[in-house]
Amino acid sequence: MASAAKEERQPVLRPLRPGPEWPEQERAEQLARGAALKWASGIFYRPEQLARLGQYRSREVQRTCSLEARIKSVVQSYLEGVKTGVWQLARALNAVQETRETLAQARGLLQDMAEAAQTLEPLREQFAKHRQLQALSQLLPRLRAVPAVVARTQILIDTQQFLEAYVSLRELEQLQEETWEPLGGLELPVFEGLGPLAEALVQAVEVAAGAAGQLARDDPALLVAAVRVAEVEAGRTVPQGQAPRDWRFRCLRALQDGLEQLHFGTPLLPGPGALAGWLEALQVALPAEMATAEALVAPCCPPHYKVVQLWARTLHSGLRRCLHQLLEGPELEAADAFTLLHWTLHVYLGPEMMGSLELGSEADVSHLEPLLTMENIEQLETTFVTKVQVNVTQWLQKALDGEVADWGREQEPDTDPSGFYYSPMPAIVLQILEENIRVTSLVSESLQRRVHGMALSELGAFLRRDHLKGEAVAPHYVPYLLAALNHQSALSSSMSVLQLDGLVSGVMAPVEAILDELQRRICRLVLEVLMAELQPLFEVLPSRQWLLSSELLDEVCKRTAGFCRDFWRVRNPAVQLLLTEVERTVVLQYLRALMQGRLVCRGAEERAQAAERLQQDAAQLRELFLGLGLEDVQCVPVLFALRELLKLHDPTLLSLEVTGLRQQFPDVSEDHVSALLDLRGDVSREQRLAALSSLQIGPQPSPSAGRRALFSLVPVPTPALSSCLPSGPCA
Repeated sequence: MASAAKEERQPVLRPLRPGPEWPEQERAEQLARGAALKWASGIFYRPEQLARLGQYRSREVQRTCSLEARIKSVVQSYLEGVKTGVWQLARALNAVQETRETLAQARGLLQDMAEAAQTLEPLREQFAKHRQLQALSQLLPRLRAVPAVVARTQILIDTQQFLEAYVSLRELEQLQEETWEPLGGLELPVFEGLGPLAEALVQAVEVAAGAAGQLARDDPALLVAAVRVAEVEAGRTVPQGQAPRDWRFRCLRALQDGLEQLHFGTPLLPGPGALAGWLEALQVALPAEMATAEALVAPCCPPHYKVVQLWARTLHSGLRRCLHQLLEGPELEAADAFTLLHWTLHVYLGPEMMGSLELGSEADVSHLEPLLTMENIEQLETTFVTKVQVNVTQWLQKALDGEVADWGREQEPDTDPSGFYYSPMPAIVLQILEENIRVTSLVSESLQRRVHGMALSELGAFLRRDHLKGEAVAPHYVPYLLAALNHQSALSSSMSVLQLDGLVSGVMAPVEAILDELQRRICRLVLEVLMAELQPLFEVLPSRQWLLSSELLDEVCKRTAGFCRDFWRVRNPAVQLLLTEVERTVVLQYLRALMQGRLVCRGAEERAQAAERLQQDAAQLRELFLGLGLEDVQCVPVLFALRELLKLHDPTLLSLEVTGLRQQFPDVSEDHVSALLDLRGDVSREQRLAALSSLQIGPQPSPSAGRRALFSLVPVPTPALSSCLPSGPCA
């Protein structure tokens, strides 16, 4: 029956015939025919091969039969496969229809079960309530005791019985956890006080940890209990769904906060002027605190707390924060800025504090951030230099005011045991500057260099101040000028105390230049007084009275010697410089008088008298200055040279004398020579022009024979055009 049914279900296959729906078959036949025709034409092209035509025909027939048999076999196999596939598709269609019917039946059953489940929902709710009531009935005795246990736990916390309070708290929390599952996570009102109770306990632990140093000395058991509570809580397994309580972190933070507040609380910040005392107190307190941590606190805490290292980091960071707050406040005074720099850079890490050998390696803070950043150090150095500069300016001004006040006295300047004019002002000035430079070496080289630069700047400004008052103000004007010259010499000779080791050359040059300028100015003021005293005498020189008598120059020498009587109170080499300038000034006044054209010799006799007078005056002036102590007379020889010019009998030889004068004194000009020729009174125009021409065509002065300017400082009246060279400056 089954086989019959199977055969009935198999579809009936119909033979396939080529037709219009198989264009490939027709094209294949055409290609095959063409190929066969091509092959036959190639085989039977020659007549001798036609004899074998029967063999070729039988062979092709066999081949054709074989191909047809193979094609039939392939087509038959293909048809059988198609037949089997169609049969399987039919069976699958039947199975799908049966499955669809079965699913429809299952859907109906599920709908019936859902309706039945809805009718059981009230029963399920009643069952859950029954289980909750059953659990509550079992836990009811323990739940009734919860308020009393909470109150007792709070008392334990208040009395600092931390371990007992923690045990009681954990029992309450375990009871709360036991009620969660049977109650489906329902929170009972009786447990609402557990959160505040736990917070009260951890706050009490924090308070105890914040006073760890004091408790380690007075009640170490209490500190141990507080730390143990934090550690037990940190090791507890937290139920799923609950956030962990990081009591260990809060305990460590309380240790740090308490330590910082103890030593660096904001109300304890030092006020102005109290910084040194505050730092000295820290210098004692911080090492003592580290010793307490190592000896007392560390045994009360677990090893992984690393108490000594924690103490060192906390004290360091607290001190750093406090110092930064201090620098953000009002600007420090110079003493406070210096004290803070020295303390932070040298004392804090030194053997007196954190670098003490009594502290272990855990107390090393050298690898932490420095107390002061480079910007902080720069700020403090700038503050110190600025404040010290103001103080130095005030101190130097006071010293200068005292010196100026001395100028108004009715007595001469004070003298030292050797008789030289003396004042303590140079020593005071150098002491002020040197002490400020020296003390900064205790801080840093950079600060010392900055203060050194400031000191040189202030010294230069001090030396530029005009405190040399006029003669009408000071009764003893010249002696005080001489005393000021000694001051300048003392400063110049003592500048080495301001020199720093390793300082580049040339740093002291500006101050040295100012000292030289001050020396020249003092000499100029002294010479102005001398010039004012000698001016009336030189106004009548030369004259015929001058030719006949030495009284005029005697008076000049007398006044000059009287003016220089106190020069011996000036120290070398300043006294030599001063005498040299006096000699130069007197000679310049003499030359200036000669060039004014007040006298013209009327004959050879007067020229001889003038030459003799120049020789006697030169000798007298040389004797004067050598007697005053001048070691080298430099300007008086010009009078001997002029004497030769006047002494010459033959005017035609004047060119030689002028050339010699030019060799000795290169700054002599045509105007000067012309004025001297006018003094002779016997020089013709041609002789004058020849003498003046020798200045241009004669040999030039040797550079090695150069002297200080002399003739160039002597003005002469403008000569007549007839006495000028065509190319001369007066032409």
